[in-house]
Amino acid sequence: MTLATATRRSVKRAPVRAGGRRAADRGAWFLVLPALIPILVLSVGPLLYGIALAFTDAQSGRTAATQWIGTLNFQDLLHDTLFWESFRIGLLWAVGVTVPQFLLALGLALLLDQDLRLRWLARALAIIPWAMPEVVVGIMWRLVYNPDAGIINETLRDLGLGDGHDWLSGLGTALPAVIVVGVWAGMPQTTVTLLAGLQNTPRELHEAAAMDGAGAWRRFRTVTWPALRPVALAVTALNFIWNFNSFALVYVLTNGGPGGRTRLPMLFAYEEAFRYGQFGYAAAMGCVMVAVISVILAVHLVGRLSGGEDA
Repeated sequence: MTLATATRRSVKRAPVRAGGRRAADRGAWFLVLPALIPILVLSVGPLLYGIALAFTDAQSGRTAATQWIGTLNFQDLLHDTLFWESFRIGLLWAVGVTVPQFLLALGLALLLDQDLRLRWLARALAIIPWAMPEVVVGIMWRLVYNPDAGIINETLRDLGLGDGHDWLSGLGTALPAVIVVGVWAGMPQTTVTLLAGLQNTPRELHEAAAMDGAGAWRRFRTVTWPALRPVALAVTALNFIWNFNSFALVYVLTNGGPGGRTRLPMLFAYEEAFRYGQFGYAAAMGCVMVAVISVILAVHLVGRLSGGEDA
């Protein structure tokens, strides 16, 4: 018998008592409660209440008691062409904002990752739109799109390209004009996230690839993108969810007009609840949107878990 073996055998582990473990669990819950209580009160509670409300005929200004009507609201939604049209517009808006937002943010992040003069100033200026409230952004861009004195129409007149256009009121231009604003407003957050991912990429890999004769595109494809891909997938999924649930920006810009061309699902549910007083029906719309977002999250997580770190 060696000395090490004798030493290991002579050392006895202290038994873990059930009472001590329960005390440790109570202490852990006590530490988690300050963060858990606001989530339960402000997120989980309203979500459960909204789900329950979707199975009732709740209306504003109604004197009769609210009745449980089962899935009647969801059955009505299946035949509501206006809702499904708003759902289609919401998908177009989410994809139309998320894809250009990511591509432009990736280019800007690659630029800000270079060793440039006054790089700190460029990074500070790049996040200014992120620091502005959505209502302020909407008001500012309404002035930019103003048909009479907006900077876009004034520039077109100076160049002799026409007398201007009412961008936010045109049936064919309202949605593209709003998408441009959405890309501009959300690009800084994506840029900051991608820039953080770029800065975590080891510089030695780029130097080794350059010494092997790899050009800029090959270094991006073989070194930068594999390291950045997990961050890119995560931020793209989150951006799609946030954009699909947008409300304030489009509400300030167009209020869903003209003719419902920019009526996103969240705007449609808001109108049903607070303009027409159909709280139960609006809650059913919210449940459908939550279900769609949950499916997107599930597909994203399954892809990440099945593919491991390279997903």
